[in-house]
Amino acid sequence: MNYSKHNIFSKISESDNYFLVNLLSGSADILNPVEGKNLQAFLDGKALSPEFHENLATMGYLVDEKEEERLYRSKYLDFIDSREEDEVQLFFVPNYSCNFACTYCYQDEYANTDKELSHEVINAFFNYINSEFAGQKKYLTVFGGEPLMNSTRQKEMISYLISKANGINLEVCFVTNGYALVEYIDILKMARIREIQVTLDGLGSVHDKRRFLKGGGPTFEKIVKGIDACLDNDLPVNLRMVLDKENINGLPELAQFAIDKGWTENKLFKTQLGRNYELHHCQADSENLFSRISLYDSIYKLVKQHLYIVDFHKPAYSISKFLAENGSLPDPLFDACPACKTEWAFDYSGHIFSCTATVGKADESLGTFYPEVSRKNELIEIWESRDVTSIPECGNCNLQLACGGGCGSVAKNRTGKVYSTDCRPVKELLELGFSAYFENTQSV
Repeated sequence: MNYSKHNIFSKISESDNYFLVNLLSGSADILNPVEGKNLQAFLDGKALSPEFHENLATMGYLVDEKEEERLYRSKYLDFIDSREEDEVQLFFVPNYSCNFACTYCYQDEYANTDKELSHEVINAFFNYINSEFAGQKKYLTVFGGEPLMNSTRQKEMISYLISKANGINLEVCFVTNGYALVEYIDILKMARIREIQVTLDGLGSVHDKRRFLKGGGPTFEKIVKGIDACLDNDLPVNLRMVLDKENINGLPELAQFAIDKGWTENKLFKTQLGRNYELHHCQADSENLFSRISLYDSIYKLVKQHLYIVDFHKPAYSISKFLAENGSLPDPLFDACPACKTEWAFDYSGHIFSCTATVGKADESLGTFYPEVSRKNELIEIWESRDVTSIPECGNCNLQLACGGGCGSVAKNRTGKVYSTDCRPVKELLELGFSAYFENTQSV
């Protein structure tokens, strides 16, 4: 029998133990130091003891190559079938303009067209999704720019958008900077709100240095009032913190602030940590950016020093958190890119895009829903067929079923090809995750 090509094996951070994971077989184990060293010796060409060999084979770490290929094909077909039943997230951008001048905005170079949102465009959008996604589970996310600009006309447009969504029982999310939430509360209460995503990058001056009004001016206090207003009115909030080397050390303070506010005890409140990174153009302060693994390494160290951070946010560390919370591995991830499968994006100019990472880029348009319907089917098919089976570099990678090939837009920006990789540091993340969730459980 052969060592499975899908095994992920490494030493756990700050431990003498090892982990062994195989997403295809669904097995995950912690190996003691002797077992770990014996397995490493086997990989270096030495024989295993009969008992250890049998145990590894039983758990699917040693396999018959043909049987593994059959299992891979079966799991892949299950993945495709399951995705056909998945909910589709439909993003709609009512404008690219914004009242903020965030230091890391990737849309700051987007050219706002001379068009503007109208009832006619909104009607065309709903006509398109009612036709194209008929019978599919779906929900709407309103994105920007800043969709909740505090003007009479914008409020009227958002109200109309909500009324159209209500007409087909469509749940709605808003991704907003949060500055005008108080002014929009009565409008938002009219919608079937799934969540409102708001960003705080730290406390007070830390946040205000990064996310300030155009022309200058603080935003932190007003956003906090908006979050309070949402929770007071039973509107779910997803608080996002965008991290880089400039503000990472403010994570403990923001976590404590949210705990003291009582937000973390509210079932309508959740959090996410985002990584500031270059998407479409170089940032002036790119030296402040984390790689994915360096970010999570920093978070790991901060959590060890400030255990209460996990009351605010529990890092995923790839599949580690899922394994710890569920006692089993997630299904194999054959595709991490939802573009043109479970995610589509549309904007007020009438254009269709693959996802939020491409929306607004003229050269990424996949067609139009207004003033007429058109589709660039060859380009759409490329996005639709991108997964680990179509990316050459994924073929022999043992991390493919945890990584899923990463983000297609980031990959395309890097190589010019959709069928290329945005590799995730899965092994290194698992080294941290097994340490955090299984070896040092006092920190979680």
